[in-house]
Amino acid sequence: MSQKISKKPNILFIGIDDLRPELGCYGSEIAISPNLDKLAGQGLLFENAYCQQAICGPSRASLLTGIRPETSGVFHNYIKFRDVDSDVVTLPQYFKNNGYETVYMGKIFHHGDLDDEKSWSRLPALDSMSGIKKSVGFALKKNNIDRAKTRKEMVAKYGDVAKYGLASGVAYEAADVSDNTYVDGYNTELAIATMKEMVAKNKKPFFLGLGYNKPHLNWVSPKKYWDLYDRSKIAESLTSQTESPKNGATMGVHPSLELRVRSGIPKKGPIDKELAITLKHAYLACVSYVDAQIGKMIGALEKEGLRENTIIIVWSDHGWHLGDMGIWGKATNYEIATRVPLLIWTPDMPTGSKGKTTDALVELVDMYPTLADLVGFEIPKHVEGTSFKPLLTNPNLTWKTAAFSQFPSPALREWGGFPIRPAMRETYFGPLLKEVEEKIKKQQKEKWNRNLFENTLMGYAMRTQQYRFIVWKDRENPKKTPVFIELFDHNIDPLETTNIASQKPELVKELMIQFNKGWQGNSPKKTI
Repeated sequence: MSQKISKKPNILFIGIDDLRPELGCYGSEIAISPNLDKLAGQGLLFENAYCQQAICGPSRASLLTGIRPETSGVFHNYIKFRDVDSDVVTLPQYFKNNGYETVYMGKIFHHGDLDDEKSWSRLPALDSMSGIKKSVGFALKKNNIDRAKTRKEMVAKYGDVAKYGLASGVAYEAADVSDNTYVDGYNTELAIATMKEMVAKNKKPFFLGLGYNKPHLNWVSPKKYWDLYDRSKIAESLTSQTESPKNGATMGVHPSLELRVRSGIPKKGPIDKELAITLKHAYLACVSYVDAQIGKMIGALEKEGLRENTIIIVWSDHGWHLGDMGIWGKATNYEIATRVPLLIWTPDMPTGSKGKTTDALVELVDMYPTLADLVGFEIPKHVEGTSFKPLLTNPNLTWKTAAFSQFPSPALREWGGFPIRPAMRETYFGPLLKEVEEKIKKQQKEKWNRNLFENTLMGYAMRTQQYRFIVWKDRENPKKTPVFIELFDHNIDPLETTNIASQKPELVKELMIQFNKGWQGNSPKKTI
């Protein structure tokens, strides 16, 4: 039975972890993503959407509270947003307070913030899953044995610091199992059951958050998704940009620690081509696995007669370097880490906007005000984003003049964005960290200061339609001259291979004026 159109629309809020725009609808020649491609063909695709920080915790805290990292101070995965601001009203909480049933499955907030009681009005329909086994991290016995053995060895050798991810198991798995053996398939079935239960039990509109864990490491997915790909074609698709940007900030690229903590991955040095092919294969298989689950979820929505009164929005928390710039992971201020896929479909979207792409610059922090706007709610005053509802009517509107992201010293941060713990230097990462540190000292010379580069240096990225402008500043002394500046011209250098800041002093001055206006000064005209 379909819902009456007169009631407020439901919200299907789909988040995907670590997904860069590696989708067919974004021009990927290798990714197999028919369901997201179909959604893009029905709705609006944002070509230039950016996260506010390319790491899970801060990005999700920002988009779900509507507050930018610079304002909240949530700069790494170990800061809980409620510890910073206990009274902030989150996106799902705002909908709950205004009459919605709100519930989540999977990863919506980051771990540690997931069970935010103020945000959710109910629990998932777990009773409906009694006939389905709980999902597993690894399906193969050998991989579970390897992880347990490695963890025991690491803790024995390095102590408590090993518990911060040093023994994360193998990087990938392709077991011949059902979709619901792994967490994303399980959560999709749980989401479908919960949706049915909500519709049957009450007349409230729902806000259903469905957070997919893949393609976050470890890259585990059923074998049938691996079988979709031809290894020789993956080899042809590997990045040609295997070096960090020429004249770029040495503190701006990291040593791929997030990948290197996995079993079978070199602890220093380059990733060889054969391994790189396998790793990208694993990532792509996860993309296709998640795409299939999203197709299943939207299919269930349609079967229940709910599609005609449900807003669907799909986003990723940040991008990912798959060997690009010589690194593997997120956690940089560059295009490959900050640009994300963003798709939206609404029941009343104008026919002329369906299947269209907009080049407008938008930010993940804009989703909060947009969804509030779309259902007719007043936008909360604390929100630091801009509703992009007008773009759904006219995708070609003149919009923001810049999008903003930030990240503190990627080279000297752990994979959760946390400053390097002293004990971490005593692990097998010690030589690698020393090597990175020497590169920074060589470039920065007299500017080198351990406390600055490890703790207070922040890279602020401004993305205009043509340029990426990164300003490296001391957060404790914001009025001091920037430590370093990077500038990339996307008209001639879309892969950001060469920092041209030193060659373009007048352009740097011009962009610095724009940068200093902040997000407010680069917002769309109030008259739109």
